[in-house]
Amino acid sequence: MTTWMLLVAAILSEVTATLSLRGALDHPALYGVVVAGYLLTFVLLAQVLSRSMALGVAYGIWGASGVVLTAGASALLFGESLTALKITGIVLIAAGVAVVELGSQQARREAAADEAAAADEAGAHRSDDPSADSSADPSAGPSAPFAADEWLAGATALGSRGEAELLHELEAGITDDRGEKRA
Repeated sequence: MTTWMLLVAAILSEVTATLSLRGALDHPALYGVVVAGYLLTFVLLAQVLSRSMALGVAYGIWGASGVVLTAGASALLFGESLTALKITGIVLIAAGVAVVELGSQQARREAAADEAAAADEAGAHRSDDPSADSSADPSAGPSAPFAADEWLAGATALGSRGEAELLHELEAGITDDRGEKRA
C-alpha cells in the first residue's frame, strides 16, 4: 500500500469508528466497532508517519478529512442538519488542508534544491582539492584526465626531474603514456 492509501484507510477507519460511536448510543454492540476502528486508525496513521510523511501534513489531512466526511455522513445517516454555515466551515477546512499540503510540497522542493546545491558545491570543492585526487600525488604518476600543471609542480618539487621531463614529453606528444618515444 502506498502512503496515501494508508492515510485514506486511516481516515475511513476513523470516520467509521466515529459514526459507530453515534450509532452505539442506540445499539451497544457497535462499541466493538468503535474500539476496533480507532485502534486500526492509529495503527494506520503510525504506518503513514513511519513512511516519512510529515506529522503536520498527515495529521492535518487525517483530522480535516475526518471532520468533513463525518459531517456529511452524519447528515445522511442521522438526519443532522447541514446549514450554510457548516458547509462554509467544511469548505474552509478543506481549503486549509490544501494550503498545508501545498506548503509541504514547496518545503520538500526547497529542501531538495538545497541538497542538490550542497552536493554540487561539495563536488566542486572535491575537484579543487588536490589531496582528494591521486593524480595530484607525484608518486602516483600521470593519469588521464589529470591536472598536469599540479602533477608537474609536485614532481619538480620532489626533485624528480626525470618524471617532470617525462610528463612534459607526454604532454607534447613526444612519448606515449608508458614513457616510450613515439616514432
